[in-house]
Amino acid sequence: MLPKALIEKIRDLHSGPRRGYHGWSHPLALIRWYELVKSRLNDPLAVYCAILLHDAVYEPRRPDNESRSAALAEELLNDVVPDASLNRTFRLIEATARHAIPPGLSVEDANDMAMFLDMDLSILAAPQAAFDAYEDGVRHEYQEVPEEAFRAGRASILEGFLERDALYMSPWGQAEFETKARANLKRSVAKLRSKSA
Repeated sequence: MLPKALIEKIRDLHSGPRRGYHGWSHPLALIRWYELVKSRLNDPLAVYCAILLHDAVYEPRRPDNESRSAALAEELLNDVVPDASLNRTFRLIEATARHAIPPGLSVEDANDMAMFLDMDLSILAAPQAAFDAYEDGVRHEYQEVPEEAFRAGRASILEGFLERDALYMSPWGQAEFETKARANLKRSVAKLRSKSA
C-alpha cells in the first residue's frame, strides 16, 4: 500500500533501546488483525497508515506522543496518500491519546476508528505469555520509575480499564477481545497489588 522505502523508514522510527512493547512488532501485530477486518472498513488505507504510524513518536514520559506522531504521519504521507485518507489517518492517530471516538464523525469514520482503537488494545486479550511479555515491555519503557511507584501507577491504569463498561468499542472488538482482556487485566492487577502490599 505504501512504497517499500517509506515502510522501511517507518520501521526505523520504531527502533531504539528505550522501546519495549512499542517497537516494530506492535504495528505488525495490528496488521494481522487489519488483514482479517479490512473488508469491513470504509477507508482501509487510512487505518493501515494509522497502524504503521500511531506510535512513530514514542517517549513514555511525554504527554504529546500522539499529536507528534499524527504530525509526522501527515509529513511522511503528504503526496503519498489521497488527502481524504491522510486527514482520516491524522484523526485516527490523535484518537489514541484518549482511546475515545470524538463527536462529529460520520458513521463510517466512527466505525473505522472503533475498529482501529480495538486493534490497538488487542494485546490486552493476548494469551497469558504474550500478555505478560507486553507488561514486561511496558515496564522496560518506564525503567527509570522506581518499582513500587511503577506497580502502583500501572495497577491504577489497568483498574481504570476494568472500570469501563466495555474495553472495546466495536461489536467485532467486544466479541473478539473483551472477555479475555478482562481476565488478563484482573490477573495483572492482582499481581501488581500483591507485590506492593
